[in-house]
Amino acid sequence: MLDFEKYTKYSKPGPRYTSYPTALEFKDAYAYENYIKNLETQDSARPLSLYFHLPFCRNACYFCGCNVVFTSKEDKMLRYIEYLKKEMDILTQHVDVKREVIQLHFGGGTPTFFTAPQLKEIIDLIKSHFKNFATSAEISCEIDPRHIDEDQMKVMSDAGFNRVSFGIQDFNEKVQIAVHRVQPYQITKDAMDLARKYNMVSVNVDLIYGLPYQTLETFKETLTLALTLNPDRFAVFNYAHVPWLKKTMRKIDETTLPVPSEKLAIMQYVIDFLTSNGYKMVGMDHFAKPEDELFKAIETGELHRNFQGYTTKGGADLIGVGLTSIGEGVQYYAQNFKDMGEYETAIEAGKLPFERGVELSEDDMIRQYVIMELMSNFSLDIKRFEKEFNINFKEYFADAIVALAIFEQEDLLTITDDHIRCSETGTLLIRNISMPFDAYMNKHASSSKTFSKTL
Repeated sequence: MLDFEKYTKYSKPGPRYTSYPTALEFKDAYAYENYIKNLETQDSARPLSLYFHLPFCRNACYFCGCNVVFTSKEDKMLRYIEYLKKEMDILTQHVDVKREVIQLHFGGGTPTFFTAPQLKEIIDLIKSHFKNFATSAEISCEIDPRHIDEDQMKVMSDAGFNRVSFGIQDFNEKVQIAVHRVQPYQITKDAMDLARKYNMVSVNVDLIYGLPYQTLETFKETLTLALTLNPDRFAVFNYAHVPWLKKTMRKIDETTLPVPSEKLAIMQYVIDFLTSNGYKMVGMDHFAKPEDELFKAIETGELHRNFQGYTTKGGADLIGVGLTSIGEGVQYYAQNFKDMGEYETAIEAGKLPFERGVELSEDDMIRQYVIMELMSNFSLDIKRFEKEFNINFKEYFADAIVALAIFEQEDLLTITDDHIRCSETGTLLIRNISMPFDAYMNKHASSSKTFSKTL
């Protein structure tokens, strides 16, 4: 066993790098007119990736960091569908909807909180606006196993959905009660069986470590149970405790959270357990069977990281639709309003519900390349980077090389003239290893209320 106490010094606030620059750098200075211009001048040869945020949940899960609207009123959901239609009507004025769609993802909230007829209406609206779906398109949905029935699964199957991810988080009842999400094993198994009955190509599960009352021993039991479900992929996320941003997290007793050394031990066990059971690690928190398309993407350099995690659909412009959704182009990020009233007001005025974003400088794009390579592959091909940007890597990043020296001394990575490569232990600290390349970290260094802790 590794001496995990040795590495607890690296437990400090740091980004997850689902984007670079991170969402903290999204500003009002990136004006609506700039966003529209970027949308209208996108390369028509680049495909589209569509993300739809369906924000409603009945109750709060205390660990959840998503943007959620709690309701049990059907009229709110019907109203939301009307505004999704209006938003897409406006989008078609600024986006070339003849472009090929290679990815569609429903996130939330709880997307399957919408009934089967409501889901069908949303899907039909999307396909009436975006008609050029690739035959190989990845069409996916996040699902809470407590809120799925056969009619809903059939609607998704008939519409071409081929990937579903089920939130488990933890099977331990004490943990489930502490985070206000009681979900017995059988409910999850029934939901996954339903997905396979309707021929979903990939059936995946999400776990979270770092939750209240979790220990290495209890998480071993959760992993053993999850393995019996035979998922195609595992996503095993480090719990992001940010109670200053999410009020529901204040209901969690912080004294019950596992310490950093325990979390490191859990993640090391996850890696050993899943790799010994036929899965391979992809990026910092995903595991997949060897035949999974994620590995083909790594081999061809097409593995991409965005706000949905790791994806094979690189080289696409991401269009975010719905409350708080985030879009991404070659040189920008853009986020919709988080407040429902402001979202609706913008649409009623005939405008996209854009609130803020950021336009990337040349330096941003250089650093984005490095950080995303490290986050996706735990390595960086320096010669490939220098060919891509026509700059000397070690001169440009002289300060970062100095900051990485401590990681090299502790055998967490190696740096040569050709590559940066993380060791197996270094992969557990990939967020820390990426941070020296982040030009914005210094201005956040004095605040503990920015990012979740890396460990």
